[in-house]
Amino acid sequence: MAEERGSWGEVLRPPYLATTATLCLGVALYAFNTFLVGTALPTAVQELDGRALISLSLTVYLVFAIMSGASSALLKRRFSARLALAAAAMVFMLGSVVASVATTMPEVLVGRALQGVGQGIVAGLVSVLTIELYPIRLVPKVFGVEAVVWAIAGFGGPLLAGALTQYISWRAAFLVNVPVAAIFIALVLWIVPRASPEPGRFSLPMTRLAIIGVGIMLVSLASITRDVRVSAALLAAAAILLTSAVLLDRGGRTRLMPRDAFSPRTIVGNGLWVVLLMPMAQSASTVYLVLLLQKLWGFTPTLAGAIGAIMALSWSGAAIPVANVETASNRRLLVCAGPLLLMLGFTGTSLAFRYDLLPLMIVAQLAVGSGFGVTWGFLNQTVMEAAGDGERDRASGLLPTVQSAGYAVGGAVTGLVANLAGFTRAASRDDMILAVMVVFGVAASLAVGAFLAAIRTTTLAARAANP
Repeated sequence: MAEERGSWGEVLRPPYLATTATLCLGVALYAFNTFLVGTALPTAVQELDGRALISLSLTVYLVFAIMSGASSALLKRRFSARLALAAAAMVFMLGSVVASVATTMPEVLVGRALQGVGQGIVAGLVSVLTIELYPIRLVPKVFGVEAVVWAIAGFGGPLLAGALTQYISWRAAFLVNVPVAAIFIALVLWIVPRASPEPGRFSLPMTRLAIIGVGIMLVSLASITRDVRVSAALLAAAAILLTSAVLLDRGGRTRLMPRDAFSPRTIVGNGLWVVLLMPMAQSASTVYLVLLLQKLWGFTPTLAGAIGAIMALSWSGAAIPVANVETASNRRLLVCAGPLLLMLGFTGTSLAFRYDLLPLMIVAQLAVGSGFGVTWGFLNQTVMEAAGDGERDRASGLLPTVQSAGYAVGGAVTGLVANLAGFTRAASRDDMILAVMVVFGVAASLAVGAFLAAIRTTTLAARAANP
């Protein structure tokens, strides 16, 4: 019976052990890189006198990662997942080397762009292979293991990068990616099945990719400008461009996305809205939590970072036990429970700052992390299964891309809301707390939007299962 339901032992022993190791290493490749570079980059910027370009280094990486991630399904069909993954990891490795030997910030930007290209494809294809290489009963367990990788990266990545930067060089934080990528390539060539590429002339819809890239670039610029009107205008322009890309793609001959991407009438469309809105809401904590703990409560960077790490640890802590949930109805309930926990968590965070309640802050961060943990695996699986065979690659590859876009858009929206609420102009502690409550109130509202989309997703899924 355990074998029918799928057990942890199956995922972690032959014949799936090597496959699990390969996919988890792919997740680690971009998970650890996120935290390694984020910690080491400020030192690199100081050494290379590139303070004016530090935000651009993040923007360039994000733009190329989202553009390449959006094209990952097309690359799989034309070149096979095996070759596309190996090539993408090589590009990522090359980018790491270029950044590590850079003598100027523009050279670092070239390396970051190459890293972004490789990371986007790896993330997209790891998502595709998660449902392709395992029987469906094991997919929740695989998502649980991948969540643990993210938690380890979130906790250990900054520590490793800090140690490498302090005792060796910031360049070592980039170079550590090289052996990891090399091992990943070897595993991909060993584990991922050979497949015949689709015949015919290969082409990428470059116009749509360019529109997506420019849209994300505008989002990133909106997140760093201090002028509220400019930020709002950039976000509005980005929304128009990204919406146009989705609509143009539906009628395109060579599509990047499922035909019903973001449609309110389908499981896939509503599920993608949840995937977008939950990271958008989480951006409030990502951008402001650690800073506020230091400014309002006087916490040391280490203590503030530890509070911030609660979210990542509770994500994996929740993802592991819920992976044992078997019934479809309970899984649908968990998909809805996650956004609700986020809403409660952000409300609790706001109240904790308002009334100086550390225990409430800890509970709130546990709620946010658990919200992602109980929902994320089943949400991704629901979207993948609903897409059907003809669209599954596109839907699966798009999921991490939409997640990244959610964090980017959320960061920009959070910055705009904070400026409108007077965060940067706060003359007193009370003024700052008021602005904080507005920021986390908007985050809670985004979580409510995700909750409504999750209800719609699961309602449609239940109807499809019981016509």
